Amino acid sequence: MRILIVEDEFTSRKLLTALLSDYGQCDTASDGVECVESFKMALEENSPYDLVCMDIMMPNKDGHQALKDIRVIEQDAGVRSSDEAKVIMITALNDPKTVVKAYYKGGAAAYLPKPIEVESLYAVLRDLALIE
Repeated sequence: MRILIVEDEFTSRKLLTALLSDYGQCDTASDGVECVESFKMALEENSPYDLVCMDIMMPNKDGHQALKDIRVIEQDAGVRSSDEAKVIMITALNDPKTVVKAYYKGGAAAYLPKPIEVESLYAVLRDLALIE
């Protein structure tokens, strides 16, 4: 599995990398602009990301806009919806409006509040059939 971790906080980026590195190759980006560039490059190299774990609140481009851009890139490349990258949105903002925006408007596969609980993360990965 190829994984892109998008998080502006160094500690959170390192934690997610440590938690996910046993399941695949982890690349990181520190904001939404880097995320979109990395995602597009991986798709162009025919080595797309299977999973994107992305913070919502980031500088330069927030997670909502980055997710929207990712879905446009996939659509333009002819990626079928069943083959889209699974995106888990992560945020300290645990309000319903943020969740609705991530899920229903953005096309996120899941949502996790901070601080990330290890078992919750693994449960989401199992629900998405990314790990056993």
